Amino acid sequence: MANTDYPNAHEHTHESRGTSGHSHTHTNTKTVINRMNRAIGHMEAVRNMVEDGRDCSEVLIQIAAVKSAINNIGKLILQDHIRHCVVDAVEQGDEQCLADLEDAINKFIK
Repeated sequence: MANTDYPNAHEHTHESRGTSGHSHTHTNTKTVINRMNRAIGHMEAVRNMVEDGRDCSEVLIQIAAVKSAINNIGKLILQDHIRHCVVDAVEQGDEQCLADLEDAINKFIK
């Protein structure tokens, strides 16, 4: 089901452990996919640099840029998750969602 408030929105349902789940809309799906495609392209360019025998310092700088891009994608997903998934889940009484969020944050910042 499309959300007319957010033309690039994506709706899905979470099935949390021990709950009936909840449904919500992600507003940044298109942005996340675009950023992922750019990061993938950047990684392919880094692979080409390695294959071409480019200077290690240049390769490391590009790897740092890719890591930053991936981190920013994760931050965007986390922001969207908190604003939509977590808020919706708590409103629907899905307390397990908070434990799942804490686990996801711990793994993301590791």
